[in-house]
Amino acid sequence: MIHDMVMREKAFHEIRDSASDDLLTTGEAAKVLNASRQHIVNLCERGDLPFTTVGVHRRVRRSDIEIIKARTARMTADQRRSLWQAYAIAGQIVRDPDAAIAKARENLKNMRAASRGVAKRWLDEWEKRLDGPLETLLQDLVSPTPVGRELRQNHPFAGLVDDDERRELIAAWRSLLGGEP
Repeated sequence: MIHDMVMREKAFHEIRDSASDDLLTTGEAAKVLNASRQHIVNLCERGDLPFTTVGVHRRVRRSDIEIIKARTARMTADQRRSLWQAYAIAGQIVRDPDAAIAKARENLKNMRAASRGVAKRWLDEWEKRLDGPLETLLQDLVSPTPVGRELRQNHPFAGLVDDDERRELIAAWRSLLGGEP
């Protein structure tokens, strides 16, 4: 329980810190990935990590580093199922954005009354997304990154996918994965 709270707090700080698309040195990027600076340089040279140069030094965008970080962090079965459900929610949002956003705002208001601590901060993050561009909201909803995973743990989109659709979705997900839970 304590470990989960610490991980959620860490993920919250990651989302806050990665909100800007600042440029990092290869050394800073290495620290984020817990890798060597040479590994970052190799990724750049192979074309696996886009970079710009400032003078003779490489700089990489934080968002590109976060993408690489997310690819290396394996999702649990629950996180994969949550992502699969997020795709269905995204479909409902695209189908009727105004109604979906209104429902999310209503849910967010109710969730705030019962939330505290780190969960409340994630709700603040959702509020920012509801106020921002629809494309950003959709990207964050289906993001496989650690931040996306945490956002989905506290999402305000309950009720957009009805129970029958949700059961069908989970059954399809299980059959796709060969019966994995």
